Amino acid sequence: MAFHRRELIHGALAAGTASMVSASEGEKPTTAPSNAMPLMSMPSRMIDTNVSLFHWPFRRLPLDQVHELCAKFQQLGITEAWAGSFEALLHRDLRTVNERLHKTCQKWAELVPVGAVNPNLPDWKHDLNLCLGQFSMPGVRLLPGYHGYALDDAVFGELLVTATKLGGFVQVVMAMEDTRTQSSSLQAPNVDPRPLRHWMQQIPDARVQILNCRPSAADAQTFASIPRITVDTSRVDGTDGVAKLANVIGIDRILYGSHSPFLIPEAACIRMVETEIPAADVKAIMQQNAEHFRVSKSTLSNNPPR
Repeated sequence: MAFHRRELIHGALAAGTASMVSASEGEKPTTAPSNAMPLMSMPSRMIDTNVSLFHWPFRRLPLDQVHELCAKFQQLGITEAWAGSFEALLHRDLRTVNERLHKTCQKWAELVPVGAVNPNLPDWKHDLNLCLGQFSMPGVRLLPGYHGYALDDAVFGELLVTATKLGGFVQVVMAMEDTRTQSSSLQAPNVDPRPLRHWMQQIPDARVQILNCRPSAADAQTFASIPRITVDTSRVDGTDGVAKLANVIGIDRILYGSHSPFLIPEAACIRMVETEIPAADVKAIMQQNAEHFRVSKSTLSNNPPR
């Protein structure tokens, strides 16, 4: 892919600037601006499975206004973004958090809400039913490091069973930020994904995506051993990182994700633009795998890598 990061960043900054300035929270854009950045060899439809709305609790982030973030997605050619809420980290009233997320996403064509559930709260089943039922969200996002449970806890298994019966997928956030940069007043440990092996064997229709993991070689081997588990690309290191991960777990188990606006959206795009994997595999990661994961009960097998 003969396209360089300087062109990507320059194009992103130059294209659609007027739309970013003029956009307002109440608008619902449906098409990318005519001068949107041309990403060579990139799919015409791109799905970002890992974004968050509203304010990060510990500092302000660039693009933490919804209209600015959506304008950036238009510039980069992102046509669909699965959005959680930063408010879910610390708020105990997740019903209100999920209601706000749902209402906000209705205003923006790109945004698909993915609500939060905390199985340590007494009304978590109500929150889960609200997300997957009344709000028709395709899945839910879990934050075990902030909500104080592990993936081998029985309540996590109960949540996974219930979400699967309701037809929803589950995103498990391994980390929101590097443990070295966390506030001294709130330390959230990285989540151990290994117990997922048991649950994915016990619940054959479960769909689980790991978010925000910086996969080491050992992590990649762990993911390969967990049936049907999928991972996002947000913290994969280097322009060859996606290819290395695919060699271990297979292309069909990698979904594009940026972790924006905590990380700049261009970073994930650059990683895919500069990767050496074939264009067909780029399309699978940035579009097709997410489409299959979202609608299928169990389309992803424990396929050997290609």
